[in-house]
Amino acid sequence: MIVAGMGCKKGTEEAEVLAAIDAALAAHGLSRAALGALAVLPQKQNEPAIGAAARTLGVGLIVSAAIGKETLTQSSHSLAATGTGSASEAAALAGAGEGAYLLGPRVIASGATCALASTGLRS
Repeated sequence: MIVAGMGCKKGTEEAEVLAAIDAALAAHGLSRAALGALAVLPQKQNEPAIGAAARTLGVGLIVSAAIGKETLTQSSHSLAATGTGSASEAAALAGAGEGAYLLGPRVIASGATCALASTGLRS
């Protein structure tokens, strides 16, 4: 299963969230059909654009803490706001569960970031 971890600025529009998801999927040669869920850290669980994007895509929204998740990228802003170097990467890993791995670093598009994690075997 592929989980898209999301991060965004407050007030980001749904179109910007979808653009970040599409950019991340395209970077890995995947389509929207590959997505099993969106994931966020608790700090973003009430962001309307992320919930709207999950409904548009027809996937669930996983909210989980990402304590101790090692991220590929480091943002001082994310670290100060969430305690992790990349909210989207940490959310993807936490949402995908035990043994998950990132397909690559987060993708930044407009006011949103998206990172993809997989629960499947590495190829």
